[in-house]
Amino acid sequence: MSEASEKKVVRIDISSDTVCPWCFVGKRNLDKAIAASNDEYNFEIIWHPFLLNPDAPKEGIDKREYYRRKFGSQSERMEARMSEVFKNVGLEYTLSGLTGSTIDSHRLIYYARQQGLDKQHDLVEELAVGYFTQGKYIGDHQFLLESAAKVGVEGAEQFLKDPNNGLKEVEEELKTYSGNITGVPYYVINGNQKLSGGQPPEVFLRAFKVATS
Repeated sequence: MSEASEKKVVRIDISSDTVCPWCFVGKRNLDKAIAASNDEYNFEIIWHPFLLNPDAPKEGIDKREYYRRKFGSQSERMEARMSEVFKNVGLEYTLSGLTGSTIDSHRLIYYARQQGLDKQHDLVEELAVGYFTQGKYIGDHQFLLESAAKVGVEGAEQFLKDPNNGLKEVEEELKTYSGNITGVPYYVINGNQKLSGGQPPEVFLRAFKVATS
């Protein structure tokens, strides 16, 4: 048997929201851990929805204004902290633009998965880069469709047009994967190793080892 065929499978179920900065930081660190151990494991990465703010407005609200209202005087300190954290993973964090309902982004992420786990993973990256570093609005269909096109997701426009497409599936996943958790990102590795927060790569590497031993 070849080395390749003896690789162990690591399945990672990730609950995350597309407006959660720690989810993006966690993804970047996870990607580093995967790159460092690709010769040992075959990875299956599946993204599941979580709604940090289920009542977020569809039409969007100014990001800075929203965080000021939510966190008061702490919001500026939090922005400075996130800027620092993003810098450490090679990104420039910005609070420009709007925030709001993430339900359409989750419908699209669900749809991308039907075309392959790699496409879903790449779409999560595109959406995060746009939202966190370029001031794009996560509820803007134009932005969602541009991101889908970049990663090769086909038929996205037709799918998003009907607000019911994927909605039932997203709601079911919210119950199944996010019903019992209080925060994101949340990772379940091979069904037994559970991690939360924007963990560094070495924590993921240890979890891969334990999950496959």
